[in-house]
Amino acid sequence: MIATTTGTATAIQSRFEALRQQQRCALMPFLMAGDPDLAATRDALLALQANGADLIELGIPYSDPLADGPVIQAAASRALAAGTTPGQVLEMLTSLKEELAIPLVLFTYTNPLLNRGMEPFCAAAAAAGAAGLVVPDLPLEEAEKLSTIASSHGLDLVLLVAPTTPPERMVRIHATSRGFTYLVSVTGVTGVRTALGSRVEPLVQQLKAAGPTPVAVGFGISGPEQARQVRQWGADGAIVGSALVRAMAEAQDSGESVAEAAGRFCAQLRAGLDA
Repeated sequence: MIATTTGTATAIQSRFEALRQQQRCALMPFLMAGDPDLAATRDALLALQANGADLIELGIPYSDPLADGPVIQAAASRALAAGTTPGQVLEMLTSLKEELAIPLVLFTYTNPLLNRGMEPFCAAAAAAGAAGLVVPDLPLEEAEKLSTIASSHGLDLVLLVAPTTPPERMVRIHATSRGFTYLVSVTGVTGVRTALGSRVEPLVQQLKAAGPTPVAVGFGISGPEQARQVRQWGADGAIVGSALVRAMAEAQDSGESVAEAAGRFCAQLRAGLDA
């Protein structure tokens, strides 16, 4: 088990350790807060938990989401149009503290984080019940400062590795990342893809050989088959974003419950991952 500098395992670390003992791969769905509104997000979070999610990644809408493809960009635009703010997202999470029992990782960008201040943001996120942070445009050289602040509030700062990351830098990122390392499966932005990159399997093995931090694969997993492939490659977790966000948007367009659609899709992923 990976421990923090205080010697106490965080919520994310404890969850991955429990899954490792059960020989299970973590399912981590991503959704955008406030799409179509925060009430729907609240219901969707609980539906994901009820249908097999082990952790959840929750995006805070931002006007210039550099790492996101068109599906998640559109979701962020809808959330911003609905008036969603980071403060409101944290208020919604606070209201779920007694109901949401699985670790939640906030996905945000450097600008909103700096706008509020690293220390105040981490304190507020932890108070709201978040377990970790992903900041995709944060350079490794800046990550150590934020990681120290986040850790002081019991949050894990999760760092990303891409197929284009040089091997030496990959090892540094993996050593600095807390909770798990987020392995981007493709070069480019998020999005649904029909096949995962051929380089993913050796990258998973390379990271796992470099240190004990769990490795979760994201960007491009569109369904149960790809999630199962990630597990077979030895990854500790599968992150599914655009495919779920699209399913929720389609449900909204058709008048179906967004939460029900999220739960159904999550259950399908869970069944595929465990098959």
